[in-house]
Amino acid sequence: MTDKEKKSIESKLLDVSDVTICEATAQMLTKARRDGVEIAFDRAATMKACPIGADSACCKHCSMGPCRLNSKDPYGKVGVCGATIDTIMARNFARMVAAGSACHTDHGMGMLELFGEVVTGHNQDYSIKDPQKLIDVAASIGLETAGREIKDIAIDLHHELEKTYTQVNGEIPFAKRVPKKTLETWRKHNIVPRGAMREIMEMMGRTHMGEDQDYENIVNQCSRTALADGWGGSMVSTEISDILYGTPVPVLTEVNMGVLKENMVNVIIHGHEPNLFESVLASVNTPTLVEAAKAAGADGINLVGMCCSGAEMMSRHGIPHAGNFSSTEAVLVTGAVDAMGVDVQCIKQGLVKVAECYGTPLFTTNPRCKIEGAQHIALDENDPRACTDEIVIRAISRFKNRKYPVEIPKLINPSIHGFSYEYINYMLGGSFRGSYTPLNDNIINGRIRGVAGVVGCTNPRVKQDYVHVELVKHLIKNDVLVLQTGCSQIALAKAGLYTPEAAYLAGPGLREVCETVGMPPVLGLGSCVDNSRILIAASEMVKVGGLGESIADLPVAGAAPEWMSEKAIAIGQYFVASGVYTVFGVTFPIITDTKFHKLLFEGLEERGFGKWGFTPDPIEMANMMIAHIDKKRKALGIDKARERTLIDMNDRRQIAAA
Repeated sequence: MTDKEKKSIESKLLDVSDVTICEATAQMLTKARRDGVEIAFDRAATMKACPIGADSACCKHCSMGPCRLNSKDPYGKVGVCGATIDTIMARNFARMVAAGSACHTDHGMGMLELFGEVVTGHNQDYSIKDPQKLIDVAASIGLETAGREIKDIAIDLHHELEKTYTQVNGEIPFAKRVPKKTLETWRKHNIVPRGAMREIMEMMGRTHMGEDQDYENIVNQCSRTALADGWGGSMVSTEISDILYGTPVPVLTEVNMGVLKENMVNVIIHGHEPNLFESVLASVNTPTLVEAAKAAGADGINLVGMCCSGAEMMSRHGIPHAGNFSSTEAVLVTGAVDAMGVDVQCIKQGLVKVAECYGTPLFTTNPRCKIEGAQHIALDENDPRACTDEIVIRAISRFKNRKYPVEIPKLINPSIHGFSYEYINYMLGGSFRGSYTPLNDNIINGRIRGVAGVVGCTNPRVKQDYVHVELVKHLIKNDVLVLQTGCSQIALAKAGLYTPEAAYLAGPGLREVCETVGMPPVLGLGSCVDNSRILIAASEMVKVGGLGESIADLPVAGAAPEWMSEKAIAIGQYFVASGVYTVFGVTFPIITDTKFHKLLFEGLEERGFGKWGFTPDPIEMANMMIAHIDKKRKALGIDKARERTLIDMNDRRQIAAA
């Protein structure tokens, strides 16, 4: 690269303060630039997004194109085959849903396959850690559990949940968990998922050139496919993970790059599948490997998570977490990472070059995700330690032969995670009276205005973490309880909102509830597939009563402020199809003032579903969500909070006498 080319690139780079609000990532980005190492933030600054593609006004599904329509005059022309802008946008959107759903569904199917191996005794390396969860899940889909052996229940559950993927007709098993009125709406519009494989296959087939050319019909199948993810593949993954590895309960852990230790062998696991991480956890605690690390001069082995598998292990075991998606390259710049192991989803190819620059071994472990230049050590779930022990051994070797200066940001944030549906139930009602009734009561009486799910990725095209943090601060200030999954919760944990003390930032009603229960105003539920926990919670709110008969009646809203993947679109669509108003930030693949736009942003709600919203501004996003929550409160007749009065014993006696 010539000096002129170098200066041209440097002139396009943003000031670090405009790139991220994460101090640790900012420090590492500054170091990376000083070291001459390029990471995603700087690539985003020098890579201009295609405006036609961003508006989804481009069709490249056949060789007559690509056909590019004008977003300023969307109905001015059509594609070579005659496809209108609505057909083109609907097809592109549907294919994003199909790809995202395929990722989650494939992950869930892998978890179910492992469960089957464990249940039949063919796999001895994993076991059922939560038999009560197994019983509860089986009972929720109508399987007989009373007086039966755990193994027999497990075998039946495995066979029943296989229908989630392979069934050609009928309704997926977890449709039994859907509130009655919501399910009636799905049946009315013929969008109850049959089996994930069929829905994804049909979605891809119908978006082929010359097939489905009615944008409304495409969106129907789009909803059906997304629901096969949220109420199918993702839900199976979450439930089976809990059964095999334990249902999360709140645990105090640490977040941010300061969790890396200069005097220890640092192993980072990044991806989405808990099987790899659970096996690595066993490896790093093996006495012979711990002794090997000490013999190499280390004080021990330090296991750290990143991205979604990190979030899952943080919730389940309290494993420290170094950062979200946008920081996965930056953490390597510390020079302190002695090995990074990855499995599937959200793995940047750029990790290879950055790891090489700092002498960090990068290992792929899953046949579905190999990266050119990375070393591949296959994880065989029937002998997982062969893979994970080798990763640790290579990390110890790298520690012993470290060649690069270590610079670890001195930033650590205490953080409480692990609020599963089951624990929230217990937290609100205790062992004998576990119930969501206190949540509904406090929504009805106005202490809690409503509930928001703020989820999703971080995106290097916007200031990292900023939209997440400002959005959530505004929501809790207005008495909205926030549930989070995935990378979003890491942004808020770094901002200090994952401790009970953070309740001082909440409005008076939410603060009162948080202080009474002893919980943070923001609850972390796990990885991005664990959005299914939010669906179950919403269903329970309907079941408890007082807040309507369907999910669409609830004073709830959702947001993905910094989304970046097709999985996010799939998640958004299954929340919308379930009845939740869902707002996205950054950008949205659509042209306004088109029929397709009107359907997503208005028409679906008119048919009994939720609807989409979009704005890149966090305060506007919060206000849009609050306005929707208030609209639902008014429809339920609870828009005026009850007067809050303290009742003494004399008052109680008078009430009893009356």
